[in-house]
Amino acid sequence: MNGLPQETVTPPPELLERIKAESARKAAGFASIAAGEGFTQPFIWPVAGRISSNWGAQRVLNGVLGRPHYGVDIAAPEGTLVIAPADGVVAFAESDLFYEGGLLMIDHGQGLITLYLHLSKLEVGPGASVRQGQAIGRVGKKGRATGAHLCWRMKWRGQNLDPSLAVSAFGGPAQPPALTP
Repeated sequence: MNGLPQETVTPPPELLERIKAESARKAAGFASIAAGEGFTQPFIWPVAGRISSNWGAQRVLNGVLGRPHYGVDIAAPEGTLVIAPADGVVAFAESDLFYEGGLLMIDHGQGLITLYLHLSKLEVGPGASVRQGQAIGRVGKKGRATGAHLCWRMKWRGQNLDPSLAVSAFGGPAQPPALTP
C-alpha cells in the first residue's frame, strides 16, 4: 500500500496517547462473550464488491514491511450498504478511530467477533441485536485506507481467522456478490 499519510504508518508521539486510548476501548469489545448462537449460522458476505486484498497477505506500508493483513478487503463505492453476515450483538461501535475509521464489532456468540473497518457511517450502536442481512453500516475510506473498501475481520477468543471461510465452509460463494449498476 503506497500513498498513505506517513503519520498513519509511524504515528508521531502526539498521536500515541489517542491510539493507546482507542486500543483500550477496542479491548472491551474483544472481551465480549454474548450468549447468542449466530456463530452456528452459515455466514453471508457483508458487502457486494471485489476482493482487493486477501486474508493473510503481507502488508507493505509505503515501502515498509508490516504485519500480515488479518482481514479480507472488499472494494466497493463509498456509501455501499454493509450487512450483518450472521446474527449477533454489537460489541463495539465508533465512527472515527485513528487506524480503522468507523469500526463496528459484532459478537456472534461463544467469543466469535467479526469486525468491519473504514466505515463511513454506522447504522447500529453498541448493545444492538442484529439479524443476518440487517444493515449495519456503509463502506468508507476512513482511517488508514487509500480508497473506499470494507476490511472484514474475524477473531475467536483472540485468534485471527479468515472470515471468508465462514461463508465458503458452508457452501457459500468464495467471492462476495458483484456490484449491480
